[in-house]
Amino acid sequence: MRSSHNYLADAERLADRYGNPGVRVLATPHLVSLLETECLSCVSGALDPGQSTVGTRVDVRHIAATPEGMAFTMTAELKEVDRRRLVFNVEARDETEIVMSGTHERFIVETEPFLAKAAAKRSRAVQ
Repeated sequence: MRSSHNYLADAERLADRYGNPGVRVLATPHLVSLLETECLSCVSGALDPGQSTVGTRVDVRHIAATPEGMAFTMTAELKEVDRRRLVFNVEARDETEIVMSGTHERFIVETEPFLAKAAAKRSRAVQ
């Protein structure tokens, strides 16, 4: 399974917006957000009703800068399935080169019990 989408390194996606004033290149945290979205797109049609996936590991290298205004593509490819564990190869490529690559791990969960467990955690929190 594979998913890919095209984007533009516009002002909302730059390091400058993420607290690095004057650095007008594609931001690493934005790429991480997009890789999660791409992995979700990759498998969303294959999940059973009531299932979701949650991210558990991101292992990427942001290896080249993409300047403001340049187009780039985010790609995710499912490379391994181990019961509920999904491992993806992820890559971002701008108009000239690969700018980020690595892997992302997600787990398939039953959405309602997962959210109920998360909500119950709040009641156990020490105030």
